Amino acid sequence: MPISPPILYTPQIETFEDDEQKTISELNETFDIILKRTAEDYGHAVRSVHAKAHGILEGTMTVKDDLPPELAQGLFAHPGIYKTYMRISTNAGDILPDAISLPRGLALKVVDVPGDRLPDAAGTTQDFIMVNGPVFQAKTAQKFLGSLKMLAKTTDRMEGTKEVLSDVLQGVNTALETVGVSSSTVQSLGGAPDSDPLGETYYSVTPFRYGDYIAKFSIRPVSKDLTELTGKEIDTKDQPDAIRQTVQAEMQHLTGEWEFCVQLCRDLEKQPIEDPTIQWDEKDAPFVAVATLHAEPQDSWSDAKVQKVDEEMRFSIWTGLAAHEPLGNINRARKATYEHSSRFRESFNRCPIHEPAS
Repeated sequence: MPISPPILYTPQIETFEDDEQKTISELNETFDIILKRTAEDYGHAVRSVHAKAHGILEGTMTVKDDLPPELAQGLFAHPGIYKTYMRISTNAGDILPDAISLPRGLALKVVDVPGDRLPDAAGTTQDFIMVNGPVFQAKTAQKFLGSLKMLAKTTDRMEGTKEVLSDVLQGVNTALETVGVSSSTVQSLGGAPDSDPLGETYYSVTPFRYGDYIAKFSIRPVSKDLTELTGKEIDTKDQPDAIRQTVQAEMQHLTGEWEFCVQLCRDLEKQPIEDPTIQWDEKDAPFVAVATLHAEPQDSWSDAKVQKVDEEMRFSIWTGLAAHEPLGNINRARKATYEHSSRFRESFNRCPIHEPAS
């Protein structure tokens, strides 16, 4: 069966809720609980989500030559090589021991990208933020707010209990997977396996403008050094930073290569804009590689990198080109909340946050 042509972007594809601004205000209030509580505990402000980093990689992105017109859009309109920073993390707002197993994140910052910018987008960088699962756990920001309020109540509370719960949920998730079911809800609550993050595939989950079209993104490992790590579980027992230490040891000798892939929207009913809980079926809308990411062997947790990237940079889907405007209710809510979190961190730590240049 032939694949349908990609849908052209128009502003009419988005549906706006009446109470979006109220929801965003409540999200910021809830994030404040997490930000203030963790800052008081650590004496240092951390991100309200994806607080704990496991590795920071410097590398390059090479945009492919001779892409077809529907893929030669925005950042990927012309072949080129760009400097990149990648931050591998866990999604909680706490700095938790790794035995508390949660989904992993990968934030990518591409440096010195030419083109018209999104409103309020500082610098000349393009950010992409992804997680190691293809769907989001909530359909709307309002529904996500309910989950966030529950998580805020457990921030800085009963880490031992969280660890026991994570063990139980891992068993539940394994049982679901044996019958062909993967539960994003169970994973978001602590049931994700402790797999090596260098071997994982990451997804944008939410849709974005892709120049004249609409797309989701993914980053998948392709070098042998990385694919050999896919599904490899890390022993986190009695090792609170086992994942960071594992990544640091591995990156001393391995070469990382990933493909940056684009999944064009081809049917607005099968690939909805406003419901990120629905996975876009790859049979109907395949992922296609448009660029390669490359990282040479390096120290993924040097003091200089931690200061430069973990402390002095922010990652936001709203930092980038107008050609890659975030779409949908969840993405619209992320703009103000990411800004709110980074301002708090900048003020509390008295450490300016800025966009890098090569």
